[in-house]
Amino acid sequence: MGTMDFLGGGSLELGLLWDFAIALLIGALIGVEREQRQEGAPSHFGGLRTFTLLAIAGAAAGHVSASVGNLWIFVAGLIGVCTLVGIAYYLAGAISKETPGLTTEVAAIVTYLLGGMALLEMQEIAIVLAIATTALLAFKQDLHTVVKGIGRDDIVAGLKLAFATFIILPILPNEALDPWGALNPYKLWLLVILISALSLIGYVAVRIMGERRGMALTGFFGGLVSSTAVTLTFAKRSKEPGAVADALALGLLLAWGVMFVRVVIEVAVVHPPLVRSVAGPMAAMFLASAAVTAVLYRRANRAGVPDDATPAAEHEDVPLENPFNLTSAIKFGLVFAAVLLIVELTQSWVSEEWLYGVAALAGTTDVDAITLSLADQATRGLSETTATLGILIGALSNTAVKCGMAISLGSPALGRRVGVASGIIAAAGIAAFVVQLLL
Repeated sequence: MGTMDFLGGGSLELGLLWDFAIALLIGALIGVEREQRQEGAPSHFGGLRTFTLLAIAGAAAGHVSASVGNLWIFVAGLIGVCTLVGIAYYLAGAISKETPGLTTEVAAIVTYLLGGMALLEMQEIAIVLAIATTALLAFKQDLHTVVKGIGRDDIVAGLKLAFATFIILPILPNEALDPWGALNPYKLWLLVILISALSLIGYVAVRIMGERRGMALTGFFGGLVSSTAVTLTFAKRSKEPGAVADALALGLLLAWGVMFVRVVIEVAVVHPPLVRSVAGPMAAMFLASAAVTAVLYRRANRAGVPDDATPAAEHEDVPLENPFNLTSAIKFGLVFAAVLLIVELTQSWVSEEWLYGVAALAGTTDVDAITLSLADQATRGLSETTATLGILIGALSNTAVKCGMAISLGSPALGRRVGVASGIIAAAGIAAFVVQLLL
């Protein structure tokens, strides 16, 4: 009998050995993290060897169960692991006279399950979950910091967003309700959820890291929520005694730069083919704002001023309200529906050129609605050039309004910096669009 015959043909066994290797690596990955975490402290359960053996045990039980067609073998092994873990937990508590944590014990059970998944045709999921598990274990302090930065209102907002996504969205009709085919309740609400989710990410990030961690961080993450709110706040701060115009302009321009990235994300979600046209002007404006930001940062550093250097009177929170509640979502949905309908009627009854006026007007208050509307129109026949120019005009209009706010409400020093930066940003966006037309 040849060696290959003994192994059952070779290819199948190589696949089997690979699956066991995955299980072994999963156990080793989690085990290394647990052993490092317990280094210097009394260990009441196990480290690298224990977790590797648990993963192998899960893999062996999973393989036998699959071979004989009886999943209860794997379940029996799980019960055995749970019993072992329970005994270890009880003994640890009895020895230390304190109630120990359950993290390592739960990780042991998870390791057994992931080892079994590697042999039950779920290798990819097992690998992803192993990485996620190790990350959860490794970033303990960071996660605690995140939790402390999240308030009850943030949790409620997240629940409302989940309610809007998984309860309201599925029951909405997925068909146009108007004669022009513009107003589809399902798509409208889906895009409202997209905007709310992007804003919520920025809001939570600001809350977690602290709104007083510096102009740069506040501007960057505040831009995900509302670049207008950041502009108004920084403009007001610039008039306080001792305000550092370079630092405030830096944060303000970062908030604007995030808006350009946000526009590309919105277009990518609604109509991905349009991204190749929109990305050029938006990237140019983002890079222009980043270049001016870099200059301001260097100037502030040469002057020995950190980017969060502001007088005590300025240390107030940026008034970023939680971006998601059902009332606000409905209001944005109605505004978005109105803009979408106006864009549709303008295209059908007048001419595409009038869309540029609509884009400029809509951009004075919000760039999201006009971006989503024109991207949606592009899915139904609007030329990419027209849609891109309309979105660019909306972004330029919004930037001009915020520039006016900074100049009229802020200090002359901030106004000069923002005015020059706005001109550079606008020129970059227009130049990029013209270059695209010529190519």
